[in-house]
Amino acid sequence: MEEDDSRMSIELLSAEEDKHGGVTVNIDDPHPIHPLLFASSLKASLSNWTQQGKKGVWIKLHIQHSNLVDSAVMAGFRYHHAEPHYLMLVYWIPDTPDSLPANASHRVGVGAFVMNTKRELLVVQEKGGKFKGTGVWKMPTGAVNEGEDICAAAIREVKEETGVETEFVEILAFRQSHKSFFEKSDLFFVCMLQPHSFDIQSQDSEILACQWMPIEEYAHQDFMQKNQLFHYIAKICLSKSDGEYTGISSLLTTTSSGKKTYLYYNNGYNLHLSASKEEEAN
Repeated sequence: MEEDDSRMSIELLSAEEDKHGGVTVNIDDPHPIHPLLFASSLKASLSNWTQQGKKGVWIKLHIQHSNLVDSAVMAGFRYHHAEPHYLMLVYWIPDTPDSLPANASHRVGVGAFVMNTKRELLVVQEKGGKFKGTGVWKMPTGAVNEGEDICAAAIREVKEETGVETEFVEILAFRQSHKSFFEKSDLFFVCMLQPHSFDIQSQDSEILACQWMPIEEYAHQDFMQKNQLFHYIAKICLSKSDGEYTGISSLLTTTSSGKKTYLYYNNGYNLHLSASKEEEAN
């Protein structure tokens, strides 16, 4: 964006076409941009994209250009989502129902069922949150980080909260809830892990206490008995400890684009999948 012969030349915004008939504008110029100059370029660009029959317009506005938000909103853009370093705004051009995908709708969490050979469960009491001061012993839990696999998140949370090294075995169950964290829906996976160490080093910042507790004692806590969801989870854990329950195992595989990803499946099918993989290798 430059001034030419003392006149403000209106340059079109640089944009990349997407696979859905729209465009994406990435405003990451290291230099300041004047809001009036941006507004003029945006107006001209919208006119151009309209003539080209484009549909959705995405503007990724990096945090150093927060002064341009008002100009985009005044042009009809709305917020889509925000990350620590940018704000994404969107605009639907045609006079048809807006089919732009909504922001991510779910947050993902994990709980870790870790039992030793003595049928003792690794449990914690938290310093904060809903269980603060209740005396309830619970599984180590936490949120899955962006780009982190469920199985890896469960291992990490146990290590962070208790210091115990583990290996992922399977998913025992999961639940979905709504209107949770910032009004988002929530998926919570109960994961079974096998311990590879047993000495506890609890996390001082979040964990009040940590211990190995007999699984029957855990399941019969007053809170577990009175809360239906936790009662069902405890029953599933008891059934698993008695060898009467089969969970969902993970298999590292590859997508058509070459990306590594985990497939979660009933592990009664494990031998067949393994055999198929070996046959493909041969």
